[in-house]
Amino acid sequence: MFSEPSFYLPEAIEIEKETLTDSFGRFFAQPFERGFATTLGNSLRRILLSSIEGAAIVAVKIEGAPHEFASIPGVVEDITNIILNLKRLPIKSYVDYHKRLQLKVSRIGEVRAKDIETDADVEIMDPDHYIATIGDKGSLEMEMIVKKAKGYVSSEKNYDRDWGLGYIPFDAIHCPVVKANFIVEPARVGRSTEYEKLTLEIWTNKTLTPIDALVQSAKILINHATIFTGLEAVIPETEEATEWFKLPSDTRELLSQPIENLDLDTRSYNALKRANVQFIKDLVKKSERELIALPHFGKKSMDFVKKRLDEKNLTLEMKL
Repeated sequence: MFSEPSFYLPEAIEIEKETLTDSFGRFFAQPFERGFATTLGNSLRRILLSSIEGAAIVAVKIEGAPHEFASIPGVVEDITNIILNLKRLPIKSYVDYHKRLQLKVSRIGEVRAKDIETDADVEIMDPDHYIATIGDKGSLEMEMIVKKAKGYVSSEKNYDRDWGLGYIPFDAIHCPVVKANFIVEPARVGRSTEYEKLTLEIWTNKTLTPIDALVQSAKILINHATIFTGLEAVIPETEEATEWFKLPSDTRELLSQPIENLDLDTRSYNALKRANVQFIKDLVKKSERELIALPHFGKKSMDFVKKRLDEKNLTLEMKL
């Protein structure tokens, strides 16, 4: 019988309250046995910088600008510079589907983020963020698309044909964590100094507090590690494999992909995401009755989803 070894573990996380803000936090944890502070610090840092979900402007449609290399009469910046300024705007979305924001300015002077028309679903964290300058007889009218995602997303993946004509998509960094760092130092337990102290430093763009960012990263790490704790339970005791392992390896790989890879229409995609259908394997286990019962998921969505699955030789109600 396997017996878990005992480890010295921190009893609590200490927060440096003197420096804590909406955009910076410094956290301490000790004691760790040798090697564990580095293991946890490195893992949490990587998750913080790559896997925390956030919102960003991913496309823009500007009146009088057919492409990103155009210029607008009476506006100092060209389209490329306006896009760069929009990409740097910290923005928070409270919904999982994309949002359209509008900006209409016809006065002379600077255009800032506070000139963007928003609603309760979207919050602009820096109203004074600079966008452009309008000169004599100039005006700036544009519509922006805000989406939530994780990490870096290319312009090709950000584009959605359902938006309509005229939109210029661009790449975006959605992660609310701007910078993360960890430091490992010696720590004392009794007379022994063979232990470690972990210091984590987190900078964000204010769309997420450093505390919330650290909590989310720890949950992501736990969720990924937990699957290994039940390994003994899922290994078949006989030579008969489970339904999952009977599938060809390429099929298992396909089923493990996110539903984004099915290239669904926006309505179907949003309905599935709201129902926490994250991966193709989650979808194929559903029945037609279960899908039809989802809000905003009708017969048209059903037909479209079944068509996409059929193209990949998959069906609904698969036994996995």
